[in-house]
Amino acid sequence: MNNIPKISFQSEEDEKEFELLNVSNLFARIKEGLDHNPNLPHRLSFFALLIVTNGVGSHKIDLKEYPLKKGTVLKIAKGQVHAFEENPSYDGFLIVFTEEFVLNYFSKSSIEFISHLYNYHISKAAVDGISFNEPFIKHLKIELETENTYAQKNIVAVMLELYLLRLERLSQTDEPQKQNKYYPLFLEFKNLVEEKYTTTRNVKDYADMLLVSTKHLNKIVKEFTLNTAKHFVDDFVILETKRAIASTNDSLKEIAYTVGFDEVTNFTKFFKKHTSTTPKQFKTGL
Repeated sequence: MNNIPKISFQSEEDEKEFELLNVSNLFARIKEGLDHNPNLPHRLSFFALLIVTNGVGSHKIDLKEYPLKKGTVLKIAKGQVHAFEENPSYDGFLIVFTEEFVLNYFSKSSIEFISHLYNYHISKAAVDGISFNEPFIKHLKIELETENTYAQKNIVAVMLELYLLRLERLSQTDEPQKQNKYYPLFLEFKNLVEEKYTTTRNVKDYADMLLVSTKHLNKIVKEFTLNTAKHFVDDFVILETKRAIASTNDSLKEIAYTVGFDEVTNFTKFFKKHTSTTPKQFKTGL
């Protein structure tokens, strides 16, 4: 998947963490020309919600096509591959927000509840028949258009957090992915990574704990994430590192040790390899 372009967050108003876009305006942007073709698969470096208010259409996420209609909400997580259809005939809104926005303004307990943010592989991407889309968009627009911007990011974050929690509650009525025969083993692997990542990032160790071969484990992980088991482990380590940097006053040396590195140099190299920035630069940018 190295040939799939990775799209960074770009905002017309230089707002680097959150933006509400009218889909018709977005499609106009597409026609004007971008540095990538949005009709072809591209990987996001941020989170997105596609909320459909009128019309019908479709959208691809991780090679799967999802039908769209009024009331549909499509959840696209950071790292997922998606593509817009050509000549779309639906209208709505696209909400885009960065991981930094989530880490800085969402409560930790809410983040753990909202599965699609970091566990999209076991969360249903599309939710239909949402009745609270219009009041959410209405109040969000009012807040974003107000002249008094005091605590605006906090207010927007609370509104989005509440919306995502309500969306998650509806999503939990379904059984996404659980019919897949590999689901129990994948879930066991995921839980092991969360428990053991500070002691090992070696895929063979996890395969041994699960009593399967590394080849079989990779096959299972790809069923859910379209990536290797190693990619899954490394992504989780990066996530925990970012969480620690954003939510604690620990030194980078202490954080490095906490997430399983004995040497700060190796920790920095690992972080930069996967994020193109150093832990220090990431912390400065928060």
